[in-house]
This record gives sequence, C-alpha cells and structure tokens, in this order.
Amino acid sequence: MDPLSISGVWLHTPQIHADARGSFFEAFRMADLNAATGHRMELAQMNCSVSTKGVLRGIHFADVPPGQAKYVTCVSGAILDVVVDLRVGSPTFLRWESVRLDDESRRGLFIAEGLGHGFLVLSEQATVTYLCSTPYTPSREHGVHAFDPSIGVDWRMEDAPILSERDAAQPSVKELLEAGALPVHSQCQAFYASLR
Repeated sequence: MDPLSISGVWLHTPQIHADARGSFFEAFRMADLNAATGHRMELAQMNCSVSTKGVLRGIHFADVPPGQAKYVTCVSGAILDVVVDLRVGSPTFLRWESVRLDDESRRGLFIAEGLGHGFLVLSEQATVTYLCSTPYTPSREHGVHAFDPSIGVDWRMEDAPILSERDAAQPSVKELLEAGALPVHSQCQAFYASLR
C-alpha cells in the first residue's frame, strides 16, 4: 500500500503469480489496508459497474460522518481513476490525482471518506468493483461536476465523454461551498480517529 500525495489515498500493487494455468494474486487484504491507514474499514457493500469506452462516472462523494470509503479495482479493461480532495480546510483542498487501473497491473485504490471519486473508461469495456464502508444512501450522496475548472482534472479524453444526466447536472465547487455541502477536513480527521 503506497500513499499518494492526497492524504487518505493509497495504491495497492499486488504481486501476481503466473504460470501456464494463468495467474493468481491477492486483490485485497484487510490487514494491509488497516496497517496503511491506521484504522479499520468496515465492509458494508460491494458494487460492480460495467461501462463502455468513454463513460465518465463521477465525481461523487458522501457526507462525513459516516462518509463512504472505497476500495476500487478494475477487474476487466482499463480506467483512469481520479480522486479529488473535497475536504474544506485540507492542505490539499481541490488537488486531484489520477491512476490507471486495469486488468494487467491489477492495482487497487483505497479512497478515504470525504474524498471525491470518479473514473473514465479507457478500454472498449471495463468492469469496476468497489468495496464500500457504508451502504448506498441517496440522501447522503453528492457530486461535483467532473469538468469544474476550479478542480481542472485532465481526463485525457479523445472524444466527448458519456455522462449520466445526474453527473452532467452536478454543481460546481463554488455552489457546493456556498451551500455548505462539502466535507470539512477537521470533521473527517475526527471521524478517521474514531475508527482506530
């Protein structure tokens, strides 16, 4: 588990054992995640999305507490996975990071509560799984527009993305700040401490 530049984001690169039969690897190990983050992650739900090339999902986040931590893997195909620090007061507020997740490297990405998450499908089709710390609760789920210039994510797209109506209509960071709808860094830190 390697930390990225935004606190609360870790990249797991598994050791893949291959032979004439195929390959085997540990996609997720709770003890490694707990050691890296310094706290536990409860598993409440597993999601799976299948998307075609050019689909852009996100940027989504949930109210903290309890938020929703995610462990994301791309089991088939390839995606550009993006994390945005949406925690008001964070030293890295509005910083974003992108990581290629695919069915060759088999890497996984842990995303702590309070961070925004989205991805763009790079292959003809991609299957993405998410282990989630809390179940989906529509009243606590929010989003920010994926092309908000105040974030400036470089999606590295060749063509116009395929967005859901909901994602195409997401508000800007400015609108979310004015509404007091973004997570607060100090509250997120307190919540992480409660998980130790």
